[in-house]
This record gives sequence, C-alpha cells and structure tokens, in this order.
Amino acid sequence: MRKMLNSKIRGDSEKPLALGRWRLLHTSIAVVAAVAMNLGLVRAAENPYADPAEPGLPPSDMKLDLSRTALVVTDRQIDFLSPKGVTWDLVGESVTEQGTVKNIGRLLKAAKKAGIAVGISPHYYYPTDHGWKFEGALEKVMHKIGMFDRPSAYTVEGFENSGADFMPQYKKYMHDGKTIITSPHKLYGPEQNDLVLQLRKQGVDKVILAGMSANLCTQAHMHELLETGFKIAVVKDATAAAKIPEGDGYLAALTNFRFMANAVWTTDQAVAQLGVSE
Repeated sequence: MRKMLNSKIRGDSEKPLALGRWRLLHTSIAVVAAVAMNLGLVRAAENPYADPAEPGLPPSDMKLDLSRTALVVTDRQIDFLSPKGVTWDLVGESVTEQGTVKNIGRLLKAAKKAGIAVGISPHYYYPTDHGWKFEGALEKVMHKIGMFDRPSAYTVEGFENSGADFMPQYKKYMHDGKTIITSPHKLYGPEQNDLVLQLRKQGVDKVILAGMSANLCTQAHMHELLETGFKIAVVKDATAAAKIPEGDGYLAALTNFRFMANAVWTTDQAVAQLGVSE
C-alpha cells in the first residue's frame, strides 16, 4: 500500500516536471527558429539576390568543352543598356546594381580570347510590327515608346546610335566577321529567329547566356535552348531587369535561373571557366 502510494505521489510530482521540460524544449526550438527566420529576413533585406545560405537544390557540375560552347547575348542594345535608351527609367537601377554593361563586355572579351563561338540575338521592330492586332502588356509598352524601332528590314538608315543599335563598346567584338548576329526575335524567345540553327551548325551544345532583359528575353532564350537540348549556364550579373510596381523582374528571373539552368554563374566564374586571363 505504501509502495503504491509512494509511486502515485512520485508519478504525480514528475508529470508537471516532464511537462515543464517539454514546454521549455519547444519554446527554445520556437525561439531558435524565430531568430533564424529573422536573420534570414535581415539577409534578404540586405541583399535579396544573395545565394541561399542552405540551398535546397543540388549544386551545378557543368563544365565547358570550348569546342562545343558558345556565348549568347540577348538584346545588348542602347534602348536597354544606356541612359539614353527609352527603358532606362525602368531598368537603369538594376543595370547599375549588377554592373551589367561592364560584365557583358568582359564576357565578350573573354569569349573572343578563348576562341569560342559568339551569338547575338537582337530585338528589332519594323513599321509593320506596329500593326499587330493584339499585344501583351509589355508589347504595348515597347511599341508605345518606340523601343528597338527601325524603319525597315532592308535599310540601316538611321540605325547607327539609335536605340536599336548595339552599345558602341561592344562593336569591336561584333564586327570581326566571326560573330553570329541572328535575325531578330520579336517577343522574348528565339523561336522566330535562326539562333538555334546557327548554334547547331557550329556544333554547339553548351551555351553561356547573358544579356537583357533577365525575366523576359534572357529567360525566354534559356527556356527554348533548354527545350531544344542545349546545356545552359546563365551569367547572373551580366543581365538585369525592370523594377516596377508589379515586381522586381531581376529577382523573378534569378529564381527561375536557379530552378532551371544547368548553372548560374557570376562573370568571374564564367571567365574562369573559359580558362583565360583578363
């Protein structure tokens, strides 16, 4: 009887103790989780584009075979990359933050030095394109502000130094008789131009991708090239995008680059992969 009583007393007294320990443990876990979350939010607030401290996706193992590799740059044109361009108010902050203009130049220089193929996929609009019967939101904007406008597909009258022209510092790499300049793409991806054909004819199956705009033409080129069997490394600081009330285009693109590309590199990493010194 005494043993039963002692056991009952001991059990009753231990239950609150065990419950207290359980509550303390769970409170501690909750505090640690809250602190970790807050630290993550602080990091995100400091740099929303920083790589995650603990990635959930496997790391890239992409290596280049230079004989089968090309650098592809989308829309490296004045309307996107110069303060004189018609989109600068939308993209200028991102272009400046990422050092996009300089980094595209570094990639072009390194690609030429490494002897790999270089492809340019430009964006032009002719007068007939302004007669389209329906448009998406950004198409409406581009046509309204005269972005990438040219008077005709058969003349370069008024082209030099216009918004549709290439940034002047890149021309020395483009006018060497070796750079592939494709027919224009009209919306975002290369489905309407000859980029894939040109790359295949060069024996290319690996692409280093850069250019403008990150969540539009650059991302759309990534999609199409992946779907047609290319291995893609996106250079994240050699692109940029608009920041508008509807969202940060660069952040949206960066998320998708991480999800879909075979690799996401900085310009430093891309140049190192090419095996050349700057």
